[in-house]
Amino acid sequence: MTRRNSVFYWMTIPAVLLFFLFHTFPALQGVYYSFTNWNGYGHSYDFIGLKNYFYLFQDGNVWNSYWFTFKFSIVTMILINVISLLIALGLNARIKSRNFFRAVYFLPNILSVLIVGYIFNYLFSNVFPIWGANLGSETLAGNILGSGKLAWIGVTLVAVWQGIAFNTILYLSGLQTIPTDIYEASNLDGASRWQEFWRITFPMIAPFFTINMVLAMKNSLMVFDLIVALTNGGPGRATQSISHLIYTGGFQGGEFAYQSANSVIYFIVIALISIVQIRFLQRRETEMS
Repeated sequence: MTRRNSVFYWMTIPAVLLFFLFHTFPALQGVYYSFTNWNGYGHSYDFIGLKNYFYLFQDGNVWNSYWFTFKFSIVTMILINVISLLIALGLNARIKSRNFFRAVYFLPNILSVLIVGYIFNYLFSNVFPIWGANLGSETLAGNILGSGKLAWIGVTLVAVWQGIAFNTILYLSGLQTIPTDIYEASNLDGASRWQEFWRITFPMIAPFFTINMVLAMKNSLMVFDLIVALTNGGPGRATQSISHLIYTGGFQGGEFAYQSANSVIYFIVIALISIVQIRFLQRRETEMS
């Protein structure tokens, strides 16, 4: 190893130490506390083994949070990728002022999730009901976030509105890697727009599709800020995500060890879903290429 290379390795040590101190070590502590009955304060606690994990599978609030999170994540992931791909295809076409529209569509990604959540909270509570009353629509006249059956739809709409920005940029990057010669050859062969998309465009951007699907699913599963700003888990527990339950129960409800066990399972679930997604979508990439 040359002296120059050794300097580069030494330069990474502070970052590695900080990462271990503020990320890895707390995570390992959380795994340890999940086997105890610690309430989050004080120094007295007992080692209780797998009891926390056993009780989690009998907790209705935990099952409710997982149901909401998976329902929200699947719908959000699908809508984000469908809409962002359509927008990217439109922006990639030769239209006037497309750079302006790219900036407009990317703007939601710049805004803070909390700011977006509080703005839409106001819109759902004050603006949209007035519009609904003027239009004579009973559905719009009420606050959708106050309905136990419809609140998750409001949260999903806001998440999709903000999420399509980043995915659109990635799809645009993928579309710009496709040589124009391929499209010219397909036009000479008389291929339709749908055949061009399914036989040329989609296979060529398959790696970008994989990245977007995995990121959209992961971000949706980890939703927290948006829940806090829009509904705070309500009405009741209708929109309480897993991360929101872990936070409220662990830091406000005296269930630190119990929710630490929940967070361990949560991490395993996200990791397994991401691995399965990547394996399946990469296999599809191979089949389409």
